[in-house]
Amino acid sequence: MSDPDSDAPDAADGPAVVLLDVMPNGRPDDDRPQYRKSPVAYGLGTDTFGLYELALDEATDVSVSDRIALDGAVVGRYREVSFDDLTRNAAAEIEYAVEDIVDADEERFVDFYNEAGPITLRLHQLNLLPGIGKQLRNKVLDERKRGPFESFAEVSERVGGLHRPKEVLVERIVEEIREEDLKYRRFVGYEE
Repeated sequence: MSDPDSDAPDAADGPAVVLLDVMPNGRPDDDRPQYRKSPVAYGLGTDTFGLYELALDEATDVSVSDRIALDGAVVGRYREVSFDDLTRNAAAEIEYAVEDIVDADEERFVDFYNEAGPITLRLHQLNLLPGIGKQLRNKVLDERKRGPFESFAEVSERVGGLHRPKEVLVERIVEEIREEDLKYRRFVGYEE
């Protein structure tokens, strides 16, 4: 039997995922007899927002929204999957998982507002965010010249018109996860 406390990932364990769906009796479309099925879970990577299907250890006790290390003891093997491969439950949990990841590493995502640059002569990374047009983009650029943003609250306070900077980022990340044919990506599959 595994100890749940020892299964918690730490920074040294490498890549981690937030669990979106856990199926202790295996995948429903698996026609093998029950005794041959192993527990399966779907997870969202915390670094590049990749989607994974994980084969779990039999004795693992995990649930939706838990963070586990991909290379940890509870994961037998894993593979990357697309949004269409997810169960309905996993797809419904994506927004909550993204919000959890953004909350847990606020500094990383606030830095997007501090460091976002132009993509082309006419398009800026800030314009990829829902609801941010030319005027709002210019306000963000002007404010960050005065000094870097330290938190989402400070972004909202200093940039008039941008009232929900965290939610705007979450919405963009979820869009990048769901839509495979987006021309520009800044969060999903993006490594710094």
